[in-house]
Amino acid sequence: MSSDKLEKSDVRRAWFYVAPALLWTMAFFIVPFAFMAAMSFASLVRRKIVYTWDLANYLEFFDKPYLLKGLFVSLEITLAVTLISVVLAYPLAWIIAERVPKRLQRAVLILAILPFWTSYVVRSYSWLLLLSSNGVINNALMGAGIISEPLQLASTTSATIIGFVHFFVMLLTLTIYSNLVQLSPNYKRAATDLGANTFQTFWHVILPLTLPGIMVGAFLTFVLCIGDYITPQILGGNNELVLPQIIMLQLGRRADLPAAASMSIILMLVVTAVYLLCLRWLKMERT
Repeated sequence: MSSDKLEKSDVRRAWFYVAPALLWTMAFFIVPFAFMAAMSFASLVRRKIVYTWDLANYLEFFDKPYLLKGLFVSLEITLAVTLISVVLAYPLAWIIAERVPKRLQRAVLILAILPFWTSYVVRSYSWLLLLSSNGVINNALMGAGIISEPLQLASTTSATIIGFVHFFVMLLTLTIYSNLVQLSPNYKRAATDLGANTFQTFWHVILPLTLPGIMVGAFLTFVLCIGDYITPQILGGNNELVLPQIIMLQLGRRADLPAAASMSIILMLVVTAVYLLCLRWLKMERT
């Protein structure tokens, strides 16, 4: 068989293997996204959707302060969750990689990812039970005489951040751990031979080499957190709405599909912008 025929056969075989994934992506991402993008250029007129093909929905979003506030609150919570999760996850990942014996690391990692085995809704309601006025934390503080009346812990932005951090710190631990265990011990030996102390070795050698793992975990945290609806709805209440909550209100109360579609597109553009900012480190991770 000639080389040209072999190449054609390999190409057909490759398309055969790739086709199911491409068809799945086309059916459940590209087509719905195209429909949503087209819907964002429509208007709701007397409860009927009319395709006006203008920017009215986008202009309305930036013209209404409470809609912009929803975006800013989403960014505020997401950035806080990402930063706190990185600060908590890095020491945990380092302890597992450097201090836990290798024969026990797998068991410790299993314990670390236990939150992933629990339903997302169950985790959120568990935190609500802990943070509510009659919850474990308030009852313990009042029983110890530290406070005289319950603290407002639930239905706050802080409660939403706590619920998110509980989940995402484990995700970041895994991505950072995977980078730490791949580092050769020779890097630390070389830094020590050159006169670097422990902090200098970490700051100038270990941290830069593990930065791709941090950025991958941070980007995944950002994407999952900024688009989440359940945790802010359960733990945050309706005091400060995030953008996903506002989108759901457009769908549930007003049935305004065009407005919801335009807000979803704006949310995706924000995620795309963050992806472009992180692209340098994400490329490093792929290589």
